[in-house]
Amino acid sequence: MDAALLLNVEGIKKTILHGGTGELPNFITGSRVTFHFRTTKCDQERTVIDDSRQVGRPMHIIIGNMFKLEVWEILLTSMRINEVAEFWCDTIHTGVYPILSRSLRQMAEGKDPTEWHVHTCGLANMFAYHTLGYEDLDELQKEPQPLTFVIELLQVEAPSEYQRETWNLSNSEKMQAVPILHGEGNRLFKLGRYEEASTKYQEAIICLRNLQTKDKPWEAQWLKLEKMINTLILNYCQCLQKKEEYYEVLEHTSDILRRHPGIVKAYYLRARAHAEVWNEAEAKADLQKVLELEPSMQKAVRRELRLLEGRMEEKREEERLRCRNMLG
Repeated sequence: MDAALLLNVEGIKKTILHGGTGELPNFITGSRVTFHFRTTKCDQERTVIDDSRQVGRPMHIIIGNMFKLEVWEILLTSMRINEVAEFWCDTIHTGVYPILSRSLRQMAEGKDPTEWHVHTCGLANMFAYHTLGYEDLDELQKEPQPLTFVIELLQVEAPSEYQRETWNLSNSEKMQAVPILHGEGNRLFKLGRYEEASTKYQEAIICLRNLQTKDKPWEAQWLKLEKMINTLILNYCQCLQKKEEYYEVLEHTSDILRRHPGIVKAYYLRARAHAEVWNEAEAKADLQKVLELEPSMQKAVRRELRLLEGRMEEKREEERLRCRNMLG
C-alpha cells in the first residue's frame, strides 16, 4: 500500500506492511494496548534506535493515560489486530522520543523495577539532566529528526479485561479503589497473610499520595487524605511487626509522629517495636505517651510493660551467661 497521510494528521505517513484481522478494535479510554515496535532513523542505513523484540517482551500503553509519546496513541488506534505498519513521523511528533527511549532502555537493563511500560511520572525531571546516559540519545535530543516506527499490534484489552495498576487509574477510580484495597488488606491480615496484606495497604497509600499531590498541603482536603494515609501506614506497620521488621516500623511511626504528634496508635506500635529491639527507655516513654493521650488503654499498656520487663530480664540473663562463659 502506498504511503498516505494518516487520518489527516500533519507530519505522519503510514504504510501497511501486513494486513490485520477483523474490524478496527474499540480503543476506549483505559484500554490496554500491547504491541511490538522498532524505531529507526530515516538515514540510508535505517539505523535502529530501539527494538522491543530484542528486549524480548512487548510494549504496553493505556489509551487516554497521557503516554509520554502521544503520537503512538494516534498510530495504534489506526491499526487492526496482527497488523504490521510502518509510520514515518516528522520532528513535531518525535521531540520527546529520546526521553522515552532512555526509560525503556533502563528498564530493559534492569535499572527500573517496574514492568516494561511507561507513564508520565518523572518526565519533567528527565529534562533536568544534561545527558541521558546514551550517546545516540543525547545526539537525538540535541538535533531532533523525523523517525520511523514499525509497529505490530498484538492485543487490545478493555479496562474490565485486565487488572489495572494503581498508577493507571483516574482520580475518581483511585478514590474508589482505596476502601476496597484497605478492606482486602484487613481481610488478608486476619488470615495471617501479612505479605499480601502489606501489598494491599501499599497500593492504597500510593493512590492517596498521588491524589494528595493535587491539593495544597495542610488544607482541608489534603489533611483528610493525610489522615487516611496515616491509618494505612499504621496498618502496614502492623504487618511489618508480624514479619519482625522492627526497625522499619520505628522509621515509619517516627515519621508520622514528627508530622502528627498526637496519634496514639503510632506511639503504641513504636513502643512495641522499641521493646522488640531492647530499647527499654524509648519503649517506656512511648507507652507513657499512650497513657497520657488515651487513659482507657491502661490495661494494654500494663500488659506491654510486663512483656517489656520479661524481655529485658531475658536479655540481662543472656548477658550474665555470656560473661560467665567468657570468664570460664
